[in-house]
Amino acid sequence: MIKHLAVLIAFLMTFSAPVMAQDFQKGLAAYNTDDYATALQEWTPLAEAGDAAAQWALGAMYDNGDGLSQDYAEAMKWFRLAAEQGSASAQSNLGFMYEGGRGVLQDNATAHMWYNIGAANGNELGGTARDKIAKKMTTAAIEKAQAMARECMNSGYTKCEY
Repeated sequence: MIKHLAVLIAFLMTFSAPVMAQDFQKGLAAYNTDDYATALQEWTPLAEAGDAAAQWALGAMYDNGDGLSQDYAEAMKWFRLAAEQGSASAQSNLGFMYEGGRGVLQDNATAHMWYNIGAANGNELGGTARDKIAKKMTTAAIEKAQAMARECMNSGYTKCEY
């Protein structure tokens, strides 16, 4: 599933940043052939330079332990950086991290918030996950999560309660 999202992100990047997209594409091609060392080598400088797609990709690599030690805290770092730039995939991934308590304390309200934000920005998985987790939550907790999502989005992702 994550590999499919990486393909979509790579496609979208080709329209906005051709040079960075070429480097991202090199990393993606390497990732898709399980050459994780090359993917990491290509994506790390892009992520450090603020490229949201590369930040999301590094987050996914750390989350999955692809070619490196699985490190949820590092995954959270990269997902947050990408999410703050409006990456719907990263926003939904933050929801998964909070729902599972991976790298953070488990928190259904914060998970719902991030799923909701990801869904609002076009990530279908975020919407599906939001609806699923809502079945485990009280009405008050859902209302809290929705208020958190509004505040986060209205602040340009600077007040996101994480």
